Amino acid sequence: MLARNVIHLDPAPAVFDAMLEGWARQQSARFLKEKTVRPRLRLIKRLEEFTGLYPWQWTPADGEAFIAHLRSGSDPIQMSTARTYEVTVSLFLEYLLDARYEWIDTCLERFGEVPQEVFHEGNSVLHTVEYEADPRRRPLTYDEVQALFDAADARPSRIRGQGRKGTLAALRDAAVLKTVYAYGTRRTESSKVDLADLRRNRKMPQFGKYGSVMVRFGKSSKGAPPKQRTALLIPEMDWVTDSLDHYLTEVRPQFSPGRHPALWVTERVGRLSPRSINEAFVAARRDADLDEDLDLHCLRHSWITHATEFGYPARFVQENVGHSHASTTAIYMGVSNEYRNTMLEASLKNRLGDYWDVTP
Repeated sequence: MLARNVIHLDPAPAVFDAMLEGWARQQSARFLKEKTVRPRLRLIKRLEEFTGLYPWQWTPADGEAFIAHLRSGSDPIQMSTARTYEVTVSLFLEYLLDARYEWIDTCLERFGEVPQEVFHEGNSVLHTVEYEADPRRRPLTYDEVQALFDAADARPSRIRGQGRKGTLAALRDAAVLKTVYAYGTRRTESSKVDLADLRRNRKMPQFGKYGSVMVRFGKSSKGAPPKQRTALLIPEMDWVTDSLDHYLTEVRPQFSPGRHPALWVTERVGRLSPRSINEAFVAARRDADLDEDLDLHCLRHSWITHATEFGYPARFVQENVGHSHASTTAIYMGVSNEYRNTMLEASLKNRLGDYWDVTP
């Protein structure tokens, strides 16, 4: 907010800073998180630095040049990222053009110019398809999942044989990756699981305290608190109970975690970060010589796909992974040709009945 009755020697930077502060307050009032607001502010500053102009001087040509610049070079942005940037800039300008905030009058009085919309239907990315993520990200096959876990299990022995530190961490990482796949959780959800979140499922007493995981920090909508859900362990994934039991009884105590509530702890008795879980996946993927385009989130794609192939209802799969819409779950799915042929055969048998086995 600009201080009244203060004359700035160079008013333009002061007005720009006040605009950013005001927009940040507006977003904070909507309960948007700092991790959402801060990148938005950085983007607006990047646009100002790129153009060498202030928001009241920006034109559509400036926005187009900015996006064209980001699309060039050795690491061009993806289409979805470009749209996010365009939407962010439009939200900022929408705030400036809102008469309730008086920025139009301020700019006109001080600079003789007013902000204008930079992106419009003619120069912005249209949302024409539902899924725009990198198509190289896909579910792992059963063989790839096994190869990944075999590589993760082999790392502790190799590290120990080389006389290096990190054996305990490698044992923990192997258990983390198996648990992420077995429950279909996201990396942040997995990082924030506490010991108390491991729950029994009275319908599956054979799984003991590993029958379900209470996910308390699920992905939230902007301005909303984290979504909570219970991720159930399915019988096809019951092998993870041995992995978790070994980690809790043999590995975790060696970190001397004391009363730390986190399930996954570090050598410094802190909570394992989402980034560290990512790094564990990358290390195992490299050792297993798997496609480098596969990332940790592909394990979640894999759970959804494999649970579907195991025959679980679509609604169960959707709720277990915490998707609000079935269409989102469908996007993650990549069932095999064998599964599709099995479903086709079952459908034809159901329709044709006794005629199915008749040969011409």
